[in-house]
Amino acid sequence: MTDPDPAVPTGDANAPAPDLAARYGRGRTGTQPPAARTGQEDPWDEADGVRPRPKLSVGARVAVALALAAGVAIAAWFTIVDTRRDPVTFVDVGFSVTSPEEVEATFDVSMPPGTEAVCTVTALSRSFAEVGAVDVEVGPDEARTTRNVVTIATTELATTAVVDHCDLR
Repeated sequence: MTDPDPAVPTGDANAPAPDLAARYGRGRTGTQPPAARTGQEDPWDEADGVRPRPKLSVGARVAVALALAAGVAIAAWFTIVDTRRDPVTFVDVGFSVTSPEEVEATFDVSMPPGTEAVCTVTALSRSFAEVGAVDVEVGPDEARTTRNVVTIATTELATTAVVDHCDLR
């Protein structure tokens, strides 16, 4: 089968184009396509089977707004409670293997200004065995977040150094 020649018209040029509902098979059986619009017809005429989406009532809008406000308040409450429960947080920034017996770890500690914490930093081998550890005293400081660099002596070549945990003093 060959494709028709695009230069040859295949239909009646004066025939009205089918409406969208009929084109996509959603037209009602037994209904006629609407006549050409003159601008005076109702654009939401239900004769073609297409109805506008109903709008939310005022009460439904208020309920949605209250539900969103409650969700934001609950998220804020959980954040505040989590901060009070564990006010010390840490982030591993990086590490550098300086020799087979030494690794340097860089990490950030965030806690309320004026408080002190002790962080345990461990060095791990290729098989994730602990090959070195050190406790680092952090603070007190005026800034909420401080960057710390510590050198860890190792028993063999370390492939990484990470903060294990930090606790308030």
